[in-house]
Amino acid sequence: MRRVNAESQRVTPAPGSAPASAAGAGAAVRRLAVPGGILVAVAAAFAYVGTVDPNEPGHYPACPLLRYTGLYCPGCGGLRSAHAVAHGDLGTALGANALAVTGYLVFAVLWTVWVVRTARGRPMNIDPGPPLLWSLGALSLVFTVVRNLPFGGWLHP
Repeated sequence: MRRVNAESQRVTPAPGSAPASAAGAGAAVRRLAVPGGILVAVAAAFAYVGTVDPNEPGHYPACPLLRYTGLYCPGCGGLRSAHAVAHGDLGTALGANALAVTGYLVFAVLWTVWVVRTARGRPMNIDPGPPLLWSLGALSLVFTVVRNLPFGGWLHP
């Protein structure tokens, strides 16, 4: 609540209320709590995968599709690519799972846009729509099929 001093026409805060800048800073911190929490969770997951090497057997469960059929799913090699990204080895990460690395990049861009929009007090609305969702599904399917064909050996994890 504010009151106007009629003599000087200055707006002064009401007694007992926080200054406008402090209230604005508190609101910005509250708005950024969810994106910050998501960043902490993703960073913790990458730190764990970066510490516990998925290239050594026994730490993570095997992909059931690969185990029972010998076919690579679109996620096969994702943990190895995350481990390589955590260690700054982009070439190895792309070799393990190029689709996952693309997903990490898309996540980073969307998260950055989310933080900027949230800091400015604007909502983040993601409505991909059916054409984009079908395209992503088709891309995932093509990636899976190609990596399981003889000429797609370069996409094997």
